[in-house]
Amino acid sequence: MLVPVTSHWRVPGFVPVLKLTGAVLLVLVGVLFATDAVTLAVAVVAAAGLALWGARDLLARERLAADETGLTVVTGFARRRHIPWAAVEKIAVERRPHAGVRSETLEIDTGDAVHLFSKHDLGAPPDEVAAALEAVRV
Repeated sequence: MLVPVTSHWRVPGFVPVLKLTGAVLLVLVGVLFATDAVTLAVAVVAAAGLALWGARDLLARERLAADETGLTVVTGFARRRHIPWAAVEKIAVERRPHAGVRSETLEIDTGDAVHLFSKHDLGAPPDEVAAALEAVRV
């Protein structure tokens, strides 16, 4: 009996910790240094957004998985979607310079949607993940 080989890519553990720590620090800075209610409200709203972003990283750490049947990607807040290989039109790495910083994004085009993953989503460089996906796809 053949055991299916599945490759997984996930958010590194330090990323949600940084986001949640940042949320706590925003609230503390707001409470300690806010001079009016509006400033405090802005700090709390920003902290809530950062906390939700960190919570998503904890709830859906595995952003991408691949096996011989296809890909499983996270969509929305934490929902998973299986995409058969036949539905994958293109796997590419987009490189873009912005403000002196080069960013790389893995793009998976399925015709009806484009799924984007950064290095921080995958825990690995996008070009390495693209090569691994192409190897599994064959």
